[in-house]
Amino acid sequence: MSITNIKSEFPIFKQKINGKPLVYLDSANSSQKPKVVIDRMSNFYETEFSNVGRSVHSLAVKATNRFEDSRDKVKNYLNAKHREEIIFTKGATEAINLIASSFGEKFINNGDEILTTELEHHSNYVPWHFLRKKKGAIIKFAPMNDSGEVEIDEIKKLITNKTKIIAITHISNVTGAIMPLKKIIDLAKEKKIPVLVDGTQGAPHLKLDMQDLGCDFYAISCHKMYGPNGLGILYAKKRWLDELPPYQGGGGMIDEVMKDGITYASTPTKFEAGTMQTAEVVAFAEAIKFIENLGIENIEEHENKILEYGIEKLKKNNSIKIIGNPSNRGSVMSFTIKGIHPHDIATILDDDGVAIRAGHHCCQILHDKLGISATARASIGVYNTKEDIDVLCKAIDNCKKVFQV
Repeated sequence: MSITNIKSEFPIFKQKINGKPLVYLDSANSSQKPKVVIDRMSNFYETEFSNVGRSVHSLAVKATNRFEDSRDKVKNYLNAKHREEIIFTKGATEAINLIASSFGEKFINNGDEILTTELEHHSNYVPWHFLRKKKGAIIKFAPMNDSGEVEIDEIKKLITNKTKIIAITHISNVTGAIMPLKKIIDLAKEKKIPVLVDGTQGAPHLKLDMQDLGCDFYAISCHKMYGPNGLGILYAKKRWLDELPPYQGGGGMIDEVMKDGITYASTPTKFEAGTMQTAEVVAFAEAIKFIENLGIENIEEHENKILEYGIEKLKKNNSIKIIGNPSNRGSVMSFTIKGIHPHDIATILDDDGVAIRAGHHCCQILHDKLGISATARASIGVYNTKEDIDVLCKAIDNCKKVFQV
């Protein structure tokens, strides 16, 4: 399987949008799905489906084995130390909420500090805001500089003896800034502060090694990694999972239930209450195989070439302002066009079959810092080509003609 003709692996590219070939530049929002993932999910429902961890009949045993095989696949892909460190959630949002709730319940009190940044997606701010309201915690924001990145010195300045956790993104979904995670995590270790990483934008594009990275928690959104919707991964060091209280209560996560008390299952089951997304979990193993077959290093190299080409082409258009100029950028090109609202840009581009996103991208604090309400965003996936960028630029020129700018 070669990246050169990888679009043929994605059925959605067979169709046309408004009579034009689909140019999909919205992978930071959600990636398209290769046929192997779609087929695996369909095949599971057709031949192997049952609820997991409940019954002892043949289908239930087979489904449970497939489910747990997927946990092992994720564990190996992330180079986690223990399979019990992989928790299946309904998304990266729930993974972060789980830690904010469980960690916050046990370890954060009135006046304690949570350190985050101005780059964060709402999913890595709102859960901590809930904790602020509930417990009287304080949230500190490391500022974004003019290049659209956060310098490690700004994080250093904000760490105090009341800092209980650092919650940071891996890659900004607006400026594309790749955070110097290893340096931040090493700094946190010196201070014995746990680190949660929102890996939603990092996981689809960068090689991940939890032993090398050393973070305590890492949240993944599977639908951005060519996998199914409605599924996320929480990697968490086992020592934390053993200590943290459950996030939700229900079937599956208990050991014994009595009138005068309840004991909980061991991790990871303790954090997987209720009926799990069995087909999605099984299909995600196929998404990982897809990435492994291509090679994450090859994917990164390919995407960087497309990204560099895109930035270069957009810079040549005098009407375009590119948001951010980070020293290390990944997968994202956000921009504005003078005289045209981003939502109008996205609407007109769609007429030419070009799919981008417009809005504040769930990063209102960042946009407020920039003094704008919205941006247009083109984001790269493994299936994108330089020809896609050429079509994007031509569609932008057509948009400018429509608005006479």
